[in-house]
Amino acid sequence: MTQPAPSAQHNGPDKGALAAPSDTPPPKTGGRGPALGLRLDVRILSLLGVLAVLVLVGGVTEPDAFLDSGNLQLILTQASVIGVVTVGMTFVIISGGIDLSVGAMVALASVWATTVATQEYGFAGIAFTAVIVGLVAGLVNGVLIAYGRLVPFIATLAMLASARGLALQITDGKTQIVTVDSVLDLGLPDSYILGIPPLVIMFAVVTVIGWLVLNRTTFGRRTVAVGGNAEAARLAGIDVRRQRLYLYLLSGLCCGIAAFMLIVLAGSGQNTNGNLYELDAIAAAIIGGTLLSGGRGTIVGSVLGVLIFTTITNIFALNNLQTDVQQIAKGAIIVAAVLVQGRGMRGRET
Repeated sequence: MTQPAPSAQHNGPDKGALAAPSDTPPPKTGGRGPALGLRLDVRILSLLGVLAVLVLVGGVTEPDAFLDSGNLQLILTQASVIGVVTVGMTFVIISGGIDLSVGAMVALASVWATTVATQEYGFAGIAFTAVIVGLVAGLVNGVLIAYGRLVPFIATLAMLASARGLALQITDGKTQIVTVDSVLDLGLPDSYILGIPPLVIMFAVVTVIGWLVLNRTTFGRRTVAVGGNAEAARLAGIDVRRQRLYLYLLSGLCCGIAAFMLIVLAGSGQNTNGNLYELDAIAAAIIGGTLLSGGRGTIVGSVLGVLIFTTITNIFALNNLQTDVQQIAKGAIIVAAVLVQGRGMRGRET
């Protein structure tokens, strides 16, 4: 005799517990879990396939330049800065939010950390200031959204304008050159570890920590729950407002770390730093499988999205293609990713 499916509500020590978020979405009733996991694996494999095709294209069109170890290191280094921002953005989008201010926060943190007064405190002063400025900006976003009940789009749009304006005021439109040797040395080949730039290692560490937090902690489970159904999460005992505050703090922290990495990479602080980072981070998360409506996302997919976009930019630059062509290509990839997401969601509903 067929056994009835177990009820979603039961008595036991884990009553009311929320499903752990992971790169494999929580299985649905009716034995559809393996199919969902297979779809996700196919999505990740598809992204790896796209990346492999791009590497092949680069190797065919500009074999000497593209496959040079220095160029590959450059691709990874450039991906590292926006990649750290994308990790924070992925958490925010999974929760059902959005952060349009990440680029402006990177700019503000970078210029505040490279003022003459800050550089007097050396390496620690620059790194500490960049992180703190990012955290404070993220805190403002979180308070406005979680407790001020502002729509994330409006609150972060206001932060975008304010942070850009403040960055411009601090620099007076000038570039602030970094004079601290210990900071500049991180961008030199002599500081590479086994041929890997320190910024790439920082990106890898942030990625691993982000994956562990999303997939192996209560914080990650609550993030997915809030994005899937905020009211159900509240009824389950989650403080939704506090969770959202923490998520925007996390986004600000990632922006602060990225600002320090950008300072190392550029050797300066400018009010134009981080330009359009918000669009690149959102796009990378989307093509990586993160739903704009919230409730589902993967750090691995977002990182692959960053690598795909960075590789495209590099190939176009090596082939002397115009910037407008690059933007058209990126736009086409975003549209295709959203269409694939939509078909996947409709397929699950049928």
